[in-house]
Parts: sequence; structure tokens; C-alpha cells
Amino acid sequence: MRSVSILEIEYVAHRLAKKFMEWDEPIPDFGSRYPNILESCLAVPFQTFGGRKLYKGLVEKASVLFYLMIKNHPFKNGNKRIAMAALFYFLYKNNKWIKVDNTELYNFAKWVASSNPKLKEETILAVSKFIRTYITNL
Repeated sequence: MRSVSILEIEYVAHRLAKKFMEWDEPIPDFGSRYPNILESCLAVPFQTFGGRKLYKGLVEKASVLFYLMIKNHPFKNGNKRIAMAALFYFLYKNNKWIKVDNTELYNFAKWVASSNPKLKEETILAVSKFIRTYITNL
């Protein structure tokens, strides 16, 4: 399974979100992101403990990536947009895609953003269900 690097987020997700996902608020320059938070968001889906993967499959890894990119706020603005672009790119690198209406995806991202952090595991399960509902092969 292929992961996503910092450089890929900078060149693909950040720039795509900045160019194509326009709302009332601009996305700040990539260099203005908060230090080490993005690195953590990208590393957690691939963590192991005692030699075992904490997130086993593609959907589970994509779900925690999407959740963390939204909830951990690695950027000063545009976190939901960049999370959506990162999700698409991660799935694309692994020969998958999600076919979902843009408005539905954005509303779901807003729901994740407003979710109670105490319900992290339940929210990640909901993200997994959402992705499983719309995932398709390339």
C-alpha cells in the first residue's frame, strides 16, 4: 500500500485544493502550516504497535488520514479542502477513487470537523462507512 508524503501534499493536495476548491476563505501558503502536525497526520495511518498495524486496510488508513487532516488542523485555513484532496490522492495512488457528490463530501467533512473529539473512534468508523459506500476501482 502506498502512503502520501509531505511533498505530495504540498504539490498535489494543497495546490489542487487552493486552485479548484474555492470558498470564501483563501488557503494560506503551504509554508505557513503548523510544524510537525501534517507529518503526524500522514504517519499515524501507517503506525504499528508490537509489530501489528494499527490500521489494517486501505479504507481504515484513508479514514484515519481524512479524520486527522480535518481534526488536527495542520494548516491555518483550508483543512477540510486539503483533507478532501489528500483523500482523493491517497486513494488514487492505491488504484481507488470515491464517486460522491461534491456537496455531500463537503457536508460530510464539515460533520467530521464538528464531531466531538471524545468520539474519535466512532467518527473514524463513520468515515470508514462513508468511504466504503462510495469507493470504486480506477
